[in-house]
Amino acid sequence: MPENRPLRVAVIGSGPAGIYASDALTKSDVDVAVDIFERMPAPFGLIRYGVAPDHPRIKGIIKSLHKVMDKPEIRLFGNVNVGTDVTLDELKNYYDAVIYATGATDDRDLRIPGAEHTIGAGEFVGFYDANPDFEPDWNLEADSVAVIGVGNVGLDIARVLAKTGDELHVTEIPDNVYESLKKNKATEVHVFGRRGPAQAKFTPLELKELNHSDTIEVVVNPEDIDYDAGSEEARRASKIQDMVCTLLEQYAITEPKGAPHKLYLHFFESPVEVKTDDNGKVTTFVTERTELTGDGSVRGTGKLTEWPVGAVYRAVGYKSDRQNDLPWDERENVLPNVGGRVLTEGPTADGIAGVHGSADPEAEKRERLPGVYTTGWVRRGPVGLIGNTKGDANEAVANLLTDAANGIGFDPANPELDAVEKFLADKGLTPTTWDGWHRLDEHERALGEAEGRERKKVREWDEMVKHSHGA
Repeated sequence: MPENRPLRVAVIGSGPAGIYASDALTKSDVDVAVDIFERMPAPFGLIRYGVAPDHPRIKGIIKSLHKVMDKPEIRLFGNVNVGTDVTLDELKNYYDAVIYATGATDDRDLRIPGAEHTIGAGEFVGFYDANPDFEPDWNLEADSVAVIGVGNVGLDIARVLAKTGDELHVTEIPDNVYESLKKNKATEVHVFGRRGPAQAKFTPLELKELNHSDTIEVVVNPEDIDYDAGSEEARRASKIQDMVCTLLEQYAITEPKGAPHKLYLHFFESPVEVKTDDNGKVTTFVTERTELTGDGSVRGTGKLTEWPVGAVYRAVGYKSDRQNDLPWDERENVLPNVGGRVLTEGPTADGIAGVHGSADPEAEKRERLPGVYTTGWVRRGPVGLIGNTKGDANEAVANLLTDAANGIGFDPANPELDAVEKFLADKGLTPTTWDGWHRLDEHERALGEAEGRERKKVREWDEMVKHSHGA
């Protein structure tokens, strides 16, 4: 542990994982100074760029994140890409330790014929959440659309596709998103799950909200309401899962309300193939009917169904982007680690599974990378909720502080606070700051107020930088 100065820690990523780690550091008994590096010009990661615009209740999490970022021990350096603009070796000159909390934004692959013609959930979410990394316009000409995956992301995509552009215009979406959604021709949205209601991964509130729109008719086939012993046990073991099943049962017996858009929730349908015409345009989605095996698992029945659709979205999970300068677990697409301590090597796709978690006894024997830690989805994959993220952060920080007390970490030559600012300026970088976020936030709120909305998001990268700098 350094004497006569704060422990200097760099946190890579300003989403919930990175901010919770920063919070845990400031709440410790150790004198710390934390710098959060963010690739985007604006902070908050998944909360800004991964939550559907018609879910302002979830965005309320930003209020709690704001309180953390307001702490004097924490600084923000946005618009800085660690791994490209700045290397890990360079950061070692200024910090005692680094925590990677870079999240997961890429889409997992779907291994069926024609999968290359599907659209990743992350791409569409990036579009409607005004992420400048993704396409500014979207082709929504298909009148019937398939969504693979019965998690909250799949449900978000289905709901956005089933709503009208005008319904979503009251949210924070910018003009480019509204113009595309206004042209949306989808009148049928089909959501497919391989297993049954007791294995669905969405939350009750997400499911219930589908019926709040006057334009959406939620349709569940009564034949899909089926449970085996394993499914019944899953309901008994989880109040949330039981509520999901109850809601689906209610949808299955609800009288039609005559809404113009139909949102079908299909269970026991496993993806088989995506068919296209000679021009590569999607025409058909093929599924195989499955059945329960007694323990909550399913097996194929051989019965195939062809669904005439014009687009197929896959919401089968995210995966983290590989980090420059660091080892990688190619099997799990995470940083290889034990308890948030990054290891010096990770397995190949055919190597040891599970080295990202302490459950693997072999991982404990692998050499650690001193001073490098990880938390959030890049640590364990894109699973879990806010509680899991906080738990990860607390564990990684506890291990970091233990190591620092034992002299394990970097030996920075320039730990002074202003040394980092000079370093970034000498590299010609123009970071955005926490004060800059307040300026961008004020600008977006003013844009929204002019149209009777709470906020209107700025999409363009340069525009975000400009307003952050007060230009």
